Amino acid sequence: MILVTGATGTIGTEAVRLLAARGLPVRALVRDISRAPQDGSWRGAELAVGDFDRTDTLDAAARGADTLLLISPSVPAQEIAVIDSAVRQGVRHLVKITNHRATADSPVDRRRDHARIEAHVRASGLPFTLLAPNLLMQNLFLVAPAIRQTGEFAMSTGEGFFGMVDARDVSAAAAAVAAAPAGHAGRTYLLTGPELVGYADVAAELTRALGRAIAYRRLTPDRHRELMVRAGLPEAVAASNAQVFALIAEGDAAWRSEDVAALTGSAPRTLRAFVTDHADAFRAQG
Repeated sequence: MILVTGATGTIGTEAVRLLAARGLPVRALVRDISRAPQDGSWRGAELAVGDFDRTDTLDAAARGADTLLLISPSVPAQEIAVIDSAVRQGVRHLVKITNHRATADSPVDRRRDHARIEAHVRASGLPFTLLAPNLLMQNLFLVAPAIRQTGEFAMSTGEGFFGMVDARDVSAAAAAVAAAPAGHAGRTYLLTGPELVGYADVAAELTRALGRAIAYRRLTPDRHRELMVRAGLPEAVAASNAQVFALIAEGDAAWRSEDVAALTGSAPRTLRAFVTDHADAFRAQG
């Protein structure tokens, strides 16, 4: 049995679908059962209703599971609770979505959080595999409203490049490891798309797909933080985002690998393929 946490999120939803489609026993941990897909794509999957902050529900979900695919917002106390539950229930392998730059001394708090969780995984004695995606293409949906309304979007990454990866390819890699984890113990895989791109490339691909000019407007990190706070993000989250964007401008995310293809047997999707698939999300209405 494979337990998937964060099952209704961007990565988890597709991972459950892929595992169920293989006919593998899979259990999806959901907080709200109404958010589970109703289109039949999870046919064959078990549903476990639970909460990262309730140990009893975590224990119930992990009971009888052999493998845990750990996906969450990476709140240390919550992920540590899931890991401890997995140990109590005899789970034999853990697959965690993490951050490639996770270190205890990182200037970015979310990366320090990942490092703390990884340290707990290692101390737990559970065999584990780490999957570290670069920027997700699906994050572009966050700027889709601005693109639809104004024909432009703003970021503070300057001319920085990144190995942007489609979340569907991350899900496929996660499902591949979870389906046969033994050969992946102790490994860390870097998950990227096939090319390094920047937001100028994103604007060019959107322009091509939409048939209208889409502009990438460059901001300073401080200005971007102010705008994120004004848009409703908590100050701490906005500050952390601004730190990451500034690092990207300096080349922090300019890395790619062949690990998606090695794990899944298929080349990862290009930025052009993603934009083509989702063009309607960025298209002006009316």
